[in-house]
Amino acid sequence: MAKDFKKIYKTIMADHFPDTMTITFGEQKLVYKKRTWKIPDEKSGELIEKGLRYGENPDQEAALYELINGNLILGECQFVSPGNGLVSSITEEDMIQAGKHPGKINLTDVDNGLNILKYLTKKPAAVIMKHNNPCGVAYGNTLSEAYDRANMADRIAAFGGAVVFNRPIDKDTAELINKNYLEVVTAPEFEEGVVDILKKRKNLRIIKIKRIDQLEEYKTLRFVDFKSLIDGGIIVQQSPINAINSKEDFKPAVAVYKGVEYRIEREPTENEYEDMIFGWAVEQGVSSNSVLYVKDGVTIGIGTGEQDRVGVAEIAVFKAYTKYADALCFKKYGIPYKILEMEINQGKRRKEQKEEIDFMTKQARAGLIGSAMISDAFFPFRDGVDVGIKEGVSAIVHPGGSERDFESIIACNEANPKVTMVFTGQRAFKH
Repeated sequence: MAKDFKKIYKTIMADHFPDTMTITFGEQKLVYKKRTWKIPDEKSGELIEKGLRYGENPDQEAALYELINGNLILGECQFVSPGNGLVSSITEEDMIQAGKHPGKINLTDVDNGLNILKYLTKKPAAVIMKHNNPCGVAYGNTLSEAYDRANMADRIAAFGGAVVFNRPIDKDTAELINKNYLEVVTAPEFEEGVVDILKKRKNLRIIKIKRIDQLEEYKTLRFVDFKSLIDGGIIVQQSPINAINSKEDFKPAVAVYKGVEYRIEREPTENEYEDMIFGWAVEQGVSSNSVLYVKDGVTIGIGTGEQDRVGVAEIAVFKAYTKYADALCFKKYGIPYKILEMEINQGKRRKEQKEEIDFMTKQARAGLIGSAMISDAFFPFRDGVDVGIKEGVSAIVHPGGSERDFESIIACNEANPKVTMVFTGQRAFKH
């Protein structure tokens, strides 16, 4: 049974979706073409023409469609037009190494990575995705530095993930990539000799998306977002647009309660503004409810998909401590923190080694001191911001709009040292 179950993950599933799909909005029509690739079979080497390997699970048929005709305008909104394909326009030539035939999750991870990177174009950046959420996101002075920072932000979750870059991959970055197990590497280009390095991982999917160098143009392009219901119905909505592109786009954290005005007493520093802009960009690709912490252009802890805001703030803190300890352990002993624990229990290592890692993590508060705390929706009570303040955050950004915003403002002003806060004036839910 176990052998047969494992086999289903190696099977390329046939799909019965049509070659073209047409969606009519009143008098307007959008025409889509199914994307297929001729890729060598993993066993025989024979070319097989097929679209997606399978859907979210290996027993689900799936298809990828590219918009090829139709310019949709609804109200005053003109949606993304044909000829602007990113993931949906990947050809055999772009799929430099197919590795294992790509499935739905591989490509939706890349897509959401691009959704984050389109707001992070000013410096080399790397996004490592897993199950459509970022594990680590980072800027760097070089691309290799960006990748190393993103990877070390969460080495554990990055295993088997998809990494997306906003600059051509160089040899230094390729060598770092090859030290880890990843499913997908995507970039706008690959410098000479890089592909040979990456191909040492024969199952790695190496994909070039030429328009990554034009990603900033997608910041203001809306697409039609479909949500299918179990009864066959469909909900359609405009895709969101991030309203925060500079520090001037933030709103002052001010609230009035029972005729009394409450105002944040400390203005953000330039570094805090940079981290809040960076964090709000990352927030565009995180499943709600979410809270995340960032510092110096890298994510520290990402809490995703929880039902209560204080709970997800606490989970993000827990993840920050877990990942920080793991990174320290890996740098010092070359093994994951959990392996260190296991070997101590087996009598192979001294318990003082773990105690030292734990002490250093606690002393540094997992790097949370001086970080920015980002929430995709307002804090309904001050307990959420108190979680971050307790760990030493220096700045908080959230939409604002709660009846009890004054409580969060009081919490920031009471903190020692004082914590700054700004509002975005927009929510960033993603479901």
